[in-house]
Amino acid sequence: MTKLAIRLLTLAMLTLALTAAPVVSVVYAAPDSDPPPPPDKKKKRSSEVRPSAQETAFATGYRAAYAAIYDRHDYASAIEQLKALGRDDSAAVANLIGYSYRQLGDYKVSQIWYERALKADPNHVKTWQYYGLWQVEQGNRESAQYHLNKIAALAGTSSDEYRSLAAALEKPPGTGLVY
Repeated sequence: MTKLAIRLLTLAMLTLALTAAPVVSVVYAAPDSDPPPPPDKKKKRSSEVRPSAQETAFATGYRAAYAAIYDRHDYASAIEQLKALGRDDSAAVANLIGYSYRQLGDYKVSQIWYERALKADPNHVKTWQYYGLWQVEQGNRESAQYHLNKIAALAGTSSDEYRSLAAALEKPPGTGLVY
């Protein structure tokens, strides 16, 4: 009887500990299949280690900027939020800053940010898509085709990024594309 009581008590304590333990997950809101910015290379984390306060603050700020862009279309605010994150060297962050400037009509600054994103990660598919749409809007269809070919090589022709840019290229020049 004593062994049974000890086992039941141990099981009850384990169950209580598991239900009372906080669940920690880091979610990066990113456009479509865009991967999150790379983790700090100085730290190696196992899946059992909790994210730092800095990582949590970054994820929260990134999600807020993402919502400002895609939900509220508040591009100027999103630019400030993204710059405040201090991760301008991240392809995901630089790409969203470039996208926001493009939506505001500042194509020269937008181009700088797209190029910065590709410098940070030459395989960042979402940047190739957005920069390709920038090229279409500027009338640079040959450059946009290059971007489309790059997306095909990186993500395939069935990816959302490829289909979006291909659809833009199918439209006649000067149709006032807005993406």
